[in-house]
Amino acid sequence: MSTPNQSARPAVSAGTAAASLSRVTIATEGEPDTDFDSENENSAIARKNKHKPEIVKEPDGIGPTGRPYRTIPEPPPLEKHGPAKVIAMCNQKGGVGKTTSTINLGAALAECDRRVLLVDFDPQGALSVGLGIQPHELEQTVYNVIMERSVNIADVVRKTRVDNVDLLPSNIDLSAAEVQLVAEVGREHTLLRVLRPVMDYYDYVLVDCQPSLGLLTVNALTAADGVLIPLECEFFSLRGVALLIDTIEKVQERLNPKLDITGILATMFDPRTLHSKEVMARVVEAFGDIVFDTVINRTVRFPETTVAGEPITSWAPKSAGALAYRALAREVIAR
Repeated sequence: MSTPNQSARPAVSAGTAAASLSRVTIATEGEPDTDFDSENENSAIARKNKHKPEIVKEPDGIGPTGRPYRTIPEPPPLEKHGPAKVIAMCNQKGGVGKTTSTINLGAALAECDRRVLLVDFDPQGALSVGLGIQPHELEQTVYNVIMERSVNIADVVRKTRVDNVDLLPSNIDLSAAEVQLVAEVGREHTLLRVLRPVMDYYDYVLVDCQPSLGLLTVNALTAADGVLIPLECEFFSLRGVALLIDTIEKVQERLNPKLDITGILATMFDPRTLHSKEVMARVVEAFGDIVFDTVINRTVRFPETTVAGEPITSWAPKSAGALAYRALAREVIAR
């Protein structure tokens, strides 16, 4: 089997995507009325699905996307660190797995000997909480770095429990920045200006965006080299992707010509339901090769890691979720 060329991914236009997605009809009858979050260890189906990500090791197998797995090379060793590639984790719909994917992808990249900076760019501070930091207790956050010229990013970045993963934390103060930045000159480039001093130290900067397409998200897209779109395998999440891609194209044209779509990551996939499978088929039909082979299944492990304040790669290193994010890290590095 020939290996698809990762760099030959076709460009995706908002018009094409919208036209494809507007024809979507999702089957609902006959689906099992199940909640995969409440995994039943006594269920033969649950046990079977729990081990499905293991087939990542078999490139010739057919994955959840309906395509054969592409052969992904081992991440090459680095002779030196930096300059960082900035990836915005973006979707205007909430609850699709942006924060979970930011934490776990960052940890998986670190296992590949990459230095990673995670930027919490959501006033809710969920990324900070997911790494065991209480946002309301912070004296300085990303808000201070972007709004106060006297505050250096190196003074605010914090070490995490994961080796080679640092955090630029956030809290509710960041919500004021969207209003205050309106009067600033070059307001869309504020985050880029903040990140420049540390770009040579890190290999990847992952920006966890808020669930909206406001000024903060535009800042993240302007600073980014690529956009990773976590997409819940659910109908309403699917319908909103064309709007996001339209925003990405506008940022490409007006603010950041180098911006590209790194990939679309299917999350919260339930392989037992017809609904999830049909949404997956429509996503692959509309976006083609930019859809990652890696798919993140629903599991109770992810809420557990939030309580523990650490990524799944260290909390449950042999779990299906940990294996999936390690596979995703390899795909991201290859692209």
